[in-house]
Amino acid sequence: MPEKNTEKTKKVAKKKVATKKTSKTTIKIDSENKTKASKEFVGNKIRILIKAYEPKVLDISVKQIIDTALRFDANVRGPIPLPIEISKYTVNRSSFVYKDAREQFEIRVHKRLIDILNPNPKLIEALTNLSLPSGVDINVKMG
Repeated sequence: MPEKNTEKTKKVAKKKVATKKTSKTTIKIDSENKTKASKEFVGNKIRILIKAYEPKVLDISVKQIIDTALRFDANVRGPIPLPIEISKYTVNRSSFVYKDAREQFEIRVHKRLIDILNPNPKLIEALTNLSLPSGVDINVKMG
């Protein structure tokens, strides 16, 4: 009988600790206290979304951005390739008759995502002065 009591006390003595992983932080939660134990990343972040119709031009501009960020000793995550956005259009070949004769066109938009962690003001100024090829769309979010 005393053996069963020791097993119960061992079970009670152990704390249940759950670990939850997200892309930004690792959080440990005690089942009793519900406290956050550790975080990996705290600070500013620049998220750059780059879009282009041609993948070669896109890769050249991504390389320029990453080289600029590394020159100023920034922590860079990426480039992360996002799914290609494909828009398809079907058009009649003739204006009035011959409905069966059609042409199909598609537009492919290639995307890349870059995260720059803890940027300094010199890096932000260098990124704004960066000249990129035409046909490249850049969306910058601070946060």
